[in-house]
Amino acid sequence: MRVALLAVLGYGYIFLILAGLLVGVWLVVTLAMSVRRVNSVIVQLFFLLLVPAWMIARSLWVTFSPPEGLRLDRQKVPQMFALVDELTTKLDAPKFHNILLTPDFNMAVMQVPRLGIFGWQENYLIVGLPILQGLTLDQVKAVLAHEIGHLSGNHSRFGGWIYRIRKTWFQLYDRIHQSDRQGVSVLFDRFLSWYFPTFNAYSFVLARMNEYDADRCAAELAGKQNVADVLTNVELKSRFLDREFWAGIYQGVEDQPDPPANAYSLMLTKLKGTVPPEKSDQWIQEALSEQTTNEDTHPCFRDRLKALGFDRPPIEPAPVEVSAAEILLGDTVNEFVAEFNRSWREAQATPWRQRYAHLSEVKAKLEALEEKTELSDDEVWKKAYYVLELRGNEAAMPDLKEVLVRQPDHVAANFTLGEALLRQGDAAGVECIEKAIAQQFNLVIDGCKLIHDFYVQQDQIEQANHYRDKAEQHYELMQKAEQERESISIHDQLKPHTLTTEEIDSLRQQLQTYSDIKEAYLAEKVVNYLPEARFCFLGIVRKQGLLDSKDAAQKLFSQVVEQVEFPTEVYIIVFEGNEFKEKIASVEQSLILQQ
Repeated sequence: MRVALLAVLGYGYIFLILAGLLVGVWLVVTLAMSVRRVNSVIVQLFFLLLVPAWMIARSLWVTFSPPEGLRLDRQKVPQMFALVDELTTKLDAPKFHNILLTPDFNMAVMQVPRLGIFGWQENYLIVGLPILQGLTLDQVKAVLAHEIGHLSGNHSRFGGWIYRIRKTWFQLYDRIHQSDRQGVSVLFDRFLSWYFPTFNAYSFVLARMNEYDADRCAAELAGKQNVADVLTNVELKSRFLDREFWAGIYQGVEDQPDPPANAYSLMLTKLKGTVPPEKSDQWIQEALSEQTTNEDTHPCFRDRLKALGFDRPPIEPAPVEVSAAEILLGDTVNEFVAEFNRSWREAQATPWRQRYAHLSEVKAKLEALEEKTELSDDEVWKKAYYVLELRGNEAAMPDLKEVLVRQPDHVAANFTLGEALLRQGDAAGVECIEKAIAQQFNLVIDGCKLIHDFYVQQDQIEQANHYRDKAEQHYELMQKAEQERESISIHDQLKPHTLTTEEIDSLRQQLQTYSDIKEAYLAEKVVNYLPEARFCFLGIVRKQGLLDSKDAAQKLFSQVVEQVEFPTEVYIIVFEGNEFKEKIASVEQSLILQQ
């Protein structure tokens, strides 16, 4: 009930604001007509009400970008449309206006409101060609039933409505926060800052339940066995694509100046097969060790299997003899593969050639170092780094060990060697990772995940859970630190900056290039969470000109943010008043530029 009231409240607030402004405009017009004259006060009042009403209406009449993909034609792929029609009828779901084919290993439904927050949805079904190729027809039927189940009228209409409302508010919240219209900010920022997190928190449970409902829809139409097989296959083949297939494709950049022309052709061939048993066991164990969190409405793999009545994947996935893509897309598969080959190669051409040139330079540097008989500590690390970049972690292990002989606390060498050792099943990697994360807080979560996955493979669940908990605690700490750094107020405590002379000189030289900067002040905010991560406050005093535009300060701010390189995280303010300036100017050695 509370979620429903919150959902209604969001719309009610918007209607109330718009109605209040429009009524005000109507009253002013009525007043002008009754007195039969228009004076400056009436004109000013009219525009005072009309302008924000117009700006708010424009901002709320947001147009949401439709998803990208190749639009399928019912005449060319009738089997695909027949299956979707069958499922939407059985699930009492709305018809899809568009079915799009994408190059992603994914499937989703998306509703694009034609009238912004007021609805009139245009429904999209987004189907990835790779997932069609990697699954059988019955398995794809299960995936489609899950996705269409989000819109089903057979299961929890209220939950489905909340699911769609959440999607709309996520989109609207992003659009309004990206808007530069001041009328919207004045009337909506404070409300949305309270409303959106509150509605998100209360509706989260229903959104999670909607995921389970969608799985039940899939099980009823395609069978629990097929749904469990799908969940297992998706876990395995998504990991295969990320860790094996694309890694292998991108390794070719060392020797090939241009990207391959048949990436998706190769992918579709691989996806019909099975994952090697040693990888399959490892990746399934990894997936089963993951836990459901509050970061995503989707339950974890283990919980979804359990809801279906399985403690583990019921069987090992078999090779796909005839893929769903071959059945549902027929002869058009080759056309789509050719298009995805072409578009991927086109998109990758520039970064691929840049990477090829970079690796060619790295090769030359490595060869020069290998010709030397004696290397300095810095050169030993550079050699290890070059080998790592060219040949991977395992090939770099001897060089990394040499770095640690000379510099036992070297952060990057410890972390990289630890990762390589753990992937080989060597527990010595734990100590290396521990050394690295003890020195660099932003490596803690990645390091804990590596150690957690290693202990899961070793079937040491208690140790694995320790590192999972440690990662979660550090994530919460980083969230608090991020929140603490979101803003600076006049009440915050500042202290002198701790930048080196070289860092200050570099920053000063960059700021001197802006002729409209009169003064620049630098200090550090005193923070409670992760104080070792410096958080600087840069205050800029702008030179005032007679012909300045209203957005001159904003333009200067944007230029500094986009173009100036800072050695630490920084919060920037272009001063409009004296209060903040006086506060930072009182900090010792805060004035770093005056011109």
